[in-house]
Amino acid sequence: MPYAAQPTTTVGQTLYEFGYVDARFVYVTCSGAVEAQRIGRVLVEERLAACVNVLANMASIYWWQGAVEEAAEAVLIAKTRDNLVPALTERVKALHSYDVPGIMVLPIIQGNPDYLVWIAAETEGAVT
Repeated sequence: MPYAAQPTTTVGQTLYEFGYVDARFVYVTCSGAVEAQRIGRVLVEERLAACVNVLANMASIYWWQGAVEEAAEAVLIAKTRDNLVPALTERVKALHSYDVPGIMVLPIIQGNPDYLVWIAAETEGAVT
């Protein structure tokens, strides 16, 4: 998948000029790859995420309703901006099959500046 940096955008110039990176990884566990892909497509189409990766066949061991459970799940990793995290979280909750979906946000401290500019540019005009 080609990632074309757009360093002439206002968002990109802000990232470069001020050295501020507001990009985030949003880690979401899903019931399987089909659900993760369905949710991921919506997030990208609505520009809540610039990109989503789906990692299928992840094994989970967790407590649920007083018992230890094991399940095969999929991981969805969305790349977005900090200010879109609340809207992205609400959208995932609305689309997700779990009562309590696992949605965790991780800051991106550093990265390829061109890629970080691309994340910012591709999430402009997000549906919030």
